[in-house]
Amino acid sequence: MTEEIPNLTAFDEAALDEAFSALERQARAAAAALNGEAAVEAFRLEWLGRKQGRLNEVSGLWLKSAPKEAKKALGMRFNALKAVVEGLLDSALGAGPTDAALAAEAIDITLPGTRRLTGAEHPITRTLNEITSVFAALGYSVGVGPEVETDFYNFESMNFPPGHPARDTQDTLVVAGQDRRPQRDRLLLRTHTSPVQMRTMEQQPPPVRIVIPGKVHRNDAADATHSPIFHQVEGLCVDTNITFSDLKGTLDHAMKALFGSSLKTRFFPSFFPFTEPSADVQISCIFCGGKGCRKCKQSGWIELLGCGMVDPAVFAFAAEKQPGYDSRKISGFAFGMGVERIAMMKYGISEIGQFYAGDMRFLEQFA
Repeated sequence: MTEEIPNLTAFDEAALDEAFSALERQARAAAAALNGEAAVEAFRLEWLGRKQGRLNEVSGLWLKSAPKEAKKALGMRFNALKAVVEGLLDSALGAGPTDAALAAEAIDITLPGTRRLTGAEHPITRTLNEITSVFAALGYSVGVGPEVETDFYNFESMNFPPGHPARDTQDTLVVAGQDRRPQRDRLLLRTHTSPVQMRTMEQQPPPVRIVIPGKVHRNDAADATHSPIFHQVEGLCVDTNITFSDLKGTLDHAMKALFGSSLKTRFFPSFFPFTEPSADVQISCIFCGGKGCRKCKQSGWIELLGCGMVDPAVFAFAAEKQPGYDSRKISGFAFGMGVERIAMMKYGISEIGQFYAGDMRFLEQFA
């Protein structure tokens, strides 16, 4: 049975030494008899417990009742006793589990270790990086810009003036509550990565060779081939004496690098407000080799991207901050392609929603 803490009637050095020595002997005797985790925990609560611990009791009986001149000596001895008890507890905890406990929790070291799975690129990220690396090898740098854009950068600077019918095809998601702002300052979710072209030209004089990967947003109804959120890679090349032949050669090389050297490309007239002339690019069907199949609608060709020579009106907007973009002295071309469409072709995916569903059974195929 644990002895009660006696009341101190004398506070001279000899009386204090005797009282604290007696407590230390009790603590050492109790620690020597410890056996097992339960006993160690009981010892800790008995001596160091906040409410009923013996040291807490010593503090209440001795320290508070001691005369002022004895408090310093008593406090020093109290701290020394507490250090002894804590040391005894540390020694008991450091002794380790008993042989019985080790036998009960034995580890079979012959079992294989836990395999830590490594991550893999998402198929959209992988395709986007493949496209970017093709143009990086041609000397293009990578440009980025905000996904929340102003009307000016998304439309007006790209030769989509207010009221232009081509704006209707963009299905734009506009930030609400901006009726008091001027039209060009109103915020929206960018519908293409073209604003980065203008931001780059405003900051950098020609020559410019830049490829722009990124996420874009349009108010499209989700179906097998459409999503309100998707990714684009656009490109811009500006210099002196840039011709449509340079554009054709660049895109022909890029498509062959992505789909194989046997691929063929062809260009058809089209319209985009920011390029003139404009073209749609078709590639020979990668599924049937151009012979005609269901996926290419028996034509042997698949339309993949749009391109054209940069319209002088776009250069005029850039020239407001960079006089070097004088359309009489420089020229350039631009192009843009959907990353999801290319990924679906490369990996034989028929449903664009699989990219965003988070189904690990689908994604693990690309690990």
